Amino acid sequence: MQFALPPRRSPHPLPFSRSPRMSSYRRKQLKSIAVLAFAILSLIYFLYYLYSSASTSVAAPVGTSGVVIVTLLDRQQFSESYLKKIIANREDYAKRHGYTNFFASASDYDDAVGDAPMSWAVAPATRHAMATHPHSAYFFHLATNALIMNPTKPLNSHILEKGRLEDLMIRDVPIVPPDSIIKTFANQKEADVELILTQDSEDLNPGSFILKNGEFARFFLDVWFDPLFRNYNFAKAEAHGLDHIMQWHPTILARTALVPQRILSSYSSDSPGASLHGTYKDGDFVIQFHGCGDTQGRDCARELEPYYKLWEKKAQSG
Repeated sequence: MQFALPPRRSPHPLPFSRSPRMSSYRRKQLKSIAVLAFAILSLIYFLYYLYSSASTSVAAPVGTSGVVIVTLLDRQQFSESYLKKIIANREDYAKRHGYTNFFASASDYDDAVGDAPMSWAVAPATRHAMATHPHSAYFFHLATNALIMNPTKPLNSHILEKGRLEDLMIRDVPIVPPDSIIKTFANQKEADVELILTQDSEDLNPGSFILKNGEFARFFLDVWFDPLFRNYNFAKAEAHGLDHIMQWHPTILARTALVPQRILSSYSSDSPGASLHGTYKDGDFVIQFHGCGDTQGRDCARELEPYYKLWEKKAQSG
């Protein structure tokens, strides 16, 4: 009877065999290398984050204004005497509340606007103001056919301060009155808002708006000023361009709040298209002589005069 012999132990180790002791040492070594690599990568990431934060979060210089008032002066449409009154009105308001004025001539943007109506210059003028005052938080555009009538109201307490805008926002209403199927968001919060607008009975009103400085502001102005819109020949130029954007670009609408017309831009009694409660009353923040330069039989300077005298009395008394 034969029995199978046990296999012989080879005097030479197998090519890839490792002793238990060597395998344990190798695992410890690899673990140490991995921990060290992770620590180095973490340090690199931390330094990169620190550097990028320092480079993008630059403290605003001392004396930087929180609000810049943007006024586009069209010297072809308005006389110098009229414009001097508008400038005086803005300067008084800015001085009272520590704001900064940015006056731009419409003619400065002839090349940018091209063959489109000059009213489109509001977009590059606002962008110009942002480039000139990069550390300011808000940009308040107010049309040349508008006058600040209540100089004692700072934008902060009137609209911008926490809780105030939350109460003012008009939610779940048609963007373009009276029956646009696209509405403002029903659950929108003031923390999401970076553009504040109002509307009359027919359209959004770009004659008075507040834009928060940041990436959204630059994106919005670029979209609004897109050559496709400028060359489309909208009947009301930039106003209809704005109507279109708000209805078809939810990413912009999501950052936009509508407030009642008399909060931001009441219309004079001669102005067509005021909303139901949009006609100027004593004590309102702003009066706008909407369409005064485009409607036959109307004269902006003549309409301005009685309100300018009333404003002068208010400015002198307080």
